[in-house]
Amino acid sequence: MLSVSIVAKNEEKTIGKCIESVKSIADEIIVVDSGSEDKTVEIAKNLGAKVIFREWTDYVDQVNYAMGLCSGDWILVLDADEVVSDELARSIKNAIQNPEYTCYKVKRKLYYLGKFLSFTEERIRLFRKGKGVYEGFVHEKVRCLGNIGVLDGYLYHYSYESISSHIKKVMKYAEILADENCKRGLRFSFFSLAFNPFWTFIKYYVIKGCYKDGAAGFIFSAVMCFYTFMKYAFLLEKQLFHELGKDIWRK
Repeated sequence: MLSVSIVAKNEEKTIGKCIESVKSIADEIIVVDSGSEDKTVEIAKNLGAKVIFREWTDYVDQVNYAMGLCSGDWILVLDADEVVSDELARSIKNAIQNPEYTCYKVKRKLYYLGKFLSFTEERIRLFRKGKGVYEGFVHEKVRCLGNIGVLDGYLYHYSYESISSHIKKVMKYAEILADENCKRGLRFSFFSLAFNPFWTFIKYYVIKGCYKDGAAGFIFSAVMCFYTFMKYAFLLEKQLFHELGKDIWRK
């Protein structure tokens, strides 16, 4: 039995496609909603999903809570802006019927400025119940209690409607991560501020192959460079506020 776990808030533009893409293979679909003000809940219920309200804590906690509600022997974790390809759906079904591994990675492709970018990310998303646990903060990962395989097909990620939405998201995540790093005692480094954004651009544009994607690949790489820069800029700001107080803005 396969349970699909989804956390959501204000995802009316994508959650319908997300649920539709797994209806043929899922025995149950669990949506944990943290207070949507659009039609997210209505769409999910109309497509047969079980919707549970829970106040937002953080992503990792929310996902682990949603997985705890699943009754299936296998759990597939999706974000509300992800769509399972037909090939991936077949691969998931086959993996459950003829399991060789405890956990499975999926290959995720990002839709950006009207096209799928060339690079793929591998994420553990399918696992036996109780054998996968989400850990981390902002950049979460799954700890698998067993061996890991890779599924055929793609998970399509529709995360950014526009460049503006991309920048808003990375600004949000950069500040959250900087706040967490400040609490953990990580010290600001000018070298990291100067070098790491450049390295991020090279990683995406050259190593991951975004140069193949023309202007879309360049812009995506540049925004990710900006995200890295802002992580360290926010960290400096938070340290100054902590050490010197708000008077740093006054003469």
